[in-house]
Amino acid sequence: MTVYIDPPVWPGHGHLWSHLISDVSFDELHRFAAEVGVPPRAFERDHYDIPSHRYAEVVRAGAVEVSSREVVRLLYAAGLRRPKRGTQPRT
Repeated sequence: MTVYIDPPVWPGHGHLWSHLISDVSFDELHRFAAEVGVPPRAFERDHYDIPSHRYAEVVRAGAVEVSSREVVRLLYAAGLRRPKRGTQPRT
């Protein structure tokens, strides 16, 4: 099982956030998230939002550190990218 996480640079709700993804399946992503205690409510479309204070813990549990650009590339390559409603997928 390989899941990926980008650096916690995304601001929101007074925190910085990372994105946790899989390049294989949502089942793999949900299993890993459950194993490290990430609540289901943290799942958004195609990733889990991980607060900066949990970043090191998730990496220690096995998430591979990649850039934010690489997260997007991996999602598209796996066919798992789910754009926000009202936006058109990139072609």
